[in-house]
Amino acid sequence: MKKLLNTIPYSVLDLATVIEGKTPADTFKKSLDLAQHAERWGYNRYWLAEHHNMISVASSATSVVIGHIAGGTSTIRVGSGGIMLPNHSPLIIAEQFGTLESLYPGRIDLGLGRAPGTDQLTAAAIRGDLRFQAAQEFPREVMKLQNYLSADNSKGHVRAIPGEGLDIPIWILGSSTDSARLAAEMGLPYAFASHFAPAQFITAINLYRQNFKPSEHLQKPYVLACVNVVAADTDAEANRLVTSLYQLFMGIVTGKRRLLQPPVDNMNDVWDVYEEEQASQMLACTFTGSKETVKNDLQQFLDQTEVDEIMATSHIFDHAARLRSYELLAEVFKS
Repeated sequence: MKKLLNTIPYSVLDLATVIEGKTPADTFKKSLDLAQHAERWGYNRYWLAEHHNMISVASSATSVVIGHIAGGTSTIRVGSGGIMLPNHSPLIIAEQFGTLESLYPGRIDLGLGRAPGTDQLTAAAIRGDLRFQAAQEFPREVMKLQNYLSADNSKGHVRAIPGEGLDIPIWILGSSTDSARLAAEMGLPYAFASHFAPAQFITAINLYRQNFKPSEHLQKPYVLACVNVVAADTDAEANRLVTSLYQLFMGIVTGKRRLLQPPVDNMNDVWDVYEEEQASQMLACTFTGSKETVKNDLQQFLDQTEVDEIMATSHIFDHAARLRSYELLAEVFKS
């Protein structure tokens, strides 16, 4: 049976973006405001992502920001999209998320990534030179974390208190086929970063579904796709607002990162052909336009991918316009 948008959950990925002229303190206030609105609009989850040494991303202390959002909301699930496990001891993450789950029971998700979420120099500063093989150890580190969170570890010499015995859903995040294989092998839900790395998206989710092994955590495959959404009352307004996102990715392409910039009337005045081509490849899963335009395009995406949940991230300079985008998107899924 064909999946329709009004039959699947919809969620938020907040990259805690710092906009030009503002500070991380401003970002955190706006994130909480967005989360409170998202909760009222029926969003399922509100995830934050761990990044380091990036001027425009304020969620480096991800667990702390998750607590801030969960403490200001009451029903929406809050979690990590994701915690970059190579940066951390599994015990510390078990304790942190055990604490969050104890404070906000039944509302915490733990999404895990295998990349450091930063450059190699910063990654070395986070964990030290001894951890240079951390990404290759990711499967073993995930199993360690699962063990710390299990009730079976109650007689272990090292225990996660709080954390032990708590039912905290673990997700595997990915932008390539490696994590798809791991999520399938471990029987865990899989979230794909199609909002910035769409190239292997279809291959990865097909591989995950074909190789999935049911587990005590999950009986059948579950795919969440993260995409960029910029919605507005008109196509023209959305096409103007999305230029802030284009400028952000132009900074990634050129290595000249800046705070999120205000929208411009014409991107051809800002980037060259090479920058546009490279950014466009990364932004292939971007949905821009009026409610009707976004609805039609997202339904085509759902027809092609048959994902189980769609998570939207929206780099929009003006906070009111960002709220409006998420409000319109909620209407898309409810209609």
